[in-house]
Amino acid sequence: MLSDDVLGLLRTAASAAAERKAFHLKAMDVASVTSLADSFLLCSGAHARQVAAIADAIQRRLRDAGRRPLHVEGERQSEWVLLDYGEIVIHVFSEERRAYYGLDGLWGDAETVPEEELLFEAESGGRA
Repeated sequence: MLSDDVLGLLRTAASAAAERKAFHLKAMDVASVTSLADSFLLCSGAHARQVAAIADAIQRRLRDAGRRPLHVEGERQSEWVLLDYGEIVIHVFSEERRAYYGLDGLWGDAETVPEEELLFEAESGGRA
């Protein structure tokens, strides 16, 4: 089960992604299947410009919350941008790259957080 802090980070990132029209948002609790992170957030954009805009929005929103990424990869090509925040790793994909790499299936043993729970904070105006 994800801690409130990790779930809060996921919600903040998901909200920023959704505002940039990201789709197929999926959060996974991967702590029981890997030591890489506590959770992954996967989302998609229709094309490279949208992927870049989603990744930028997530970084700005998390920076406003006092968080900076430990590592960022893929910003130049914007087909798959990886944002590593330690406890959470965010993957922003183009549709083609997401299908090709299949992380949804690769980490299929991980418990998922329902999209409605991820976006609850944004939909309820910040009320939990």
